[in-house]
Amino acid sequence: MGQRIVLIGAGSAQFGFDMLGDIFQSEALAGATVVLHDINEAALKRVHDAAREHVAANDVKVEIEATLSRPEALAGANFVVIAIEVGDRFALWELDQRIPREFGFRQVFGENGGPGGLFHCLRVIPPIIEICDDIAKICPDAWVFNYSNPMSRICTTVHRAHPELEFVGLCHEIASLYQHLPALLDTPIENIEFRAGGLNHFSVLVEARYRDSGEDAYPKVLANAPAYFENLPDYGTILKHIVAVQAGEGEGLSPPTPNNPWAERGAFRVLLEKFHCLPITTDSHIGEYLQWGTDAADQRAVHEFYTYYKKWTLRGNPEIKTTRSERFVEIASGIVNDERYEEAAVNVPNAGLIEALPDWIVVEVPGWIDGKGVNGIRLDAMPRGFAGLLTNQVAVHDLTAQAVIEGSKDLAAQALLVDPVVDRAGAVEPLIEAMVELQSDYLGYLS
Repeated sequence: MGQRIVLIGAGSAQFGFDMLGDIFQSEALAGATVVLHDINEAALKRVHDAAREHVAANDVKVEIEATLSRPEALAGANFVVIAIEVGDRFALWELDQRIPREFGFRQVFGENGGPGGLFHCLRVIPPIIEICDDIAKICPDAWVFNYSNPMSRICTTVHRAHPELEFVGLCHEIASLYQHLPALLDTPIENIEFRAGGLNHFSVLVEARYRDSGEDAYPKVLANAPAYFENLPDYGTILKHIVAVQAGEGEGLSPPTPNNPWAERGAFRVLLEKFHCLPITTDSHIGEYLQWGTDAADQRAVHEFYTYYKKWTLRGNPEIKTTRSERFVEIASGIVNDERYEEAAVNVPNAGLIEALPDWIVVEVPGWIDGKGVNGIRLDAMPRGFAGLLTNQVAVHDLTAQAVIEGSKDLAAQALLVDPVVDRAGAVEPLIEAMVELQSDYLGYLS
């Protein structure tokens, strides 16, 4: 009997189309039933119609269903994948960015860390908990994979509310190492053995080694990185180029070239040169967790990245792709076929995987995949200085999780006051009241 895979939030063009493309190409998942679920009927129909057309045209051995009913979707599920946002994603996100700044709080981006990250958490975690309430009742043995942000605080809260669930977070950021390490080490990725970890969007390369010789490759990474990244285009420039090509304006357009050296990599550079470790993402993410992030980051470059990320995400006419990028499909295949392999990044409860952090916080580490599921791999080589920066997030995650579970403004205020990027006390409660009023449909449960 084939696997039953439920995609929650399937109406999202980026998530729905990309995930279906990968599932359709998987031999291990042939014969599966893929159930598309969303609360947006029109968006769900668009993805459902495209999926059925693709299956029919390409003789894909996958059954496609779609439903607006979550209990109906979850019945008998083996795997559940969650990728949701609430309301108008970008309009709300822009409030997360703008309003804290109006109250005098400095923040780099406003998605995952700092004040904006907290309000994002308070908004999106409750519906994910409700989804998990249903999973616990209807398909408690299913493996659940989360793609929503803020990843580490979502996963930490879910594990506190539902410790019985097999709930794992997945993120695309680890792909940067597959891009950069071969160039930094002048060898194919197949010859590089590496591990990275930390918290999601706040993670670094922990170890790197040449497979053929067994030699430690990290010293060469650190030696070559400054010149390499100084001559690499920032993500805003790259996305600007992609958007132009997708809009039919790319004819005769030169490939993206470096604009401002270290643009969108100012905080990245501090971690590289002062903490002697290679981050796996750029300032729009890592800068959110650092008390000196706004001082080090190029805010104009971060804003340009956001501008073109929004345009790229809202692009028209998405298609089911033929390239593969969604790690869920590889992981599901590994579980179904008991293929023991090492996955580069999974978000799971720490349980001793990073010594400096408590067991309950969800960390991003490599993981073993096999018939038993997903099991994190201990990172003994975590750089001491970076481990210290990670510990600054412990109370933030603890109080955020409890604020959501209890619906408490008081705990939300404490979550802000323990955040290393918050340097003002008097404006905390007025900020919370303003955000609750502006986003009352989503934050009105707080009292």
